[in-house]
Amino acid sequence: MTDNKHQISTSEKIYADSLIQVGKDGVLSFDQILNDLETIKEITSQSKDLVEVMENPAIDDETKYDIIDSVFSKGINEKIINFLKVLINKKRFKELDKIIQAYSDELDNINNLKRVEVISASELSSEQTKRITEKLQNKLKKNVIISSTIDKDIIGGLVIKIDDDVIDNSLRNKLESLSKNII
Repeated sequence: MTDNKHQISTSEKIYADSLIQVGKDGVLSFDQILNDLETIKEITSQSKDLVEVMENPAIDDETKYDIIDSVFSKGINEKIINFLKVLINKKRFKELDKIIQAYSDELDNINNLKRVEVISASELSSEQTKRITEKLQNKLKKNVIISSTIDKDIIGGLVIKIDDDVIDNSLRNKLESLSKNII
């Protein structure tokens, strides 16, 4: 699901919006931008040293730019590389993951998508997933993308997470409510 979605700052959203504008201007497609950002996120998540260097105030920006060029020049569009350099210049490189999340969230809005996490006690059949998707699409008036998780502790039923909202229709929740009412 989304990482710390509710903790995206105004400045992170502004940087994400600048990337959305690049897509709207037709300089790059939204998907090209997202693919480049996901590649960058994958590389930075695997190299803590790279991130530490980019965030180290003792290392000058020119050195950081050279490192960015050498690490990302193959496969990443020059506009996105320049965006990384702006983050370095503005001392915002540490916000990159949340900027990527904000961009992805905004792209979902543009594409009328809603990502929903469905937690069940056992694996859902494709027919069950299809029915849940259809019901959620009718309710939310958006195209729904479901990510499924199995949690045997819920015993039965479903827990559905939509952004910060949780619909807990699990048997465990019903039993807990029943026991509270009995006491």
